[in-house]
Amino acid sequence: MLKHYETVFIATPVLSDAQIKEAVAKYTSLIQERGGEIVCQEDWGLRKLAYPIQKKTTGFYCLIEFKAEPAFIDELETQYRRDERIIRFLTFAMDKHAVAYSVKRRANKENKENTEKKEEE
Repeated sequence: MLKHYETVFIATPVLSDAQIKEAVAKYTSLIQERGGEIVCQEDWGLRKLAYPIQKKTTGFYCLIEFKAEPAFIDELETQYRRDERIIRFLTFAMDKHAVAYSVKRRANKENKENTEKKEEE
């Protein structure tokens, strides 16, 4: 049975846009190769860290919401640990309330984007 998960990772700020896109593509394809299903993927961009990590004060944030088998999470986190581009990560299982909140948040974001497009026209 597939469970709903959300993972956020922070990539080192010295990477180029192409390298960051490659890292995101690596993890999304890994999820799909192992029978998972990508629900949503968001790039949050370069942000300031709350505290320095490996002497870096900023990092590229990426969120991936997906469905996968519970056994796959250990493999995903092992891949994060082996990748020198990733300086922090967090993966958690979403309960029904978190899933509902995520759907609502995405809908609000889409409505906001549609409103902004209409205002520009």
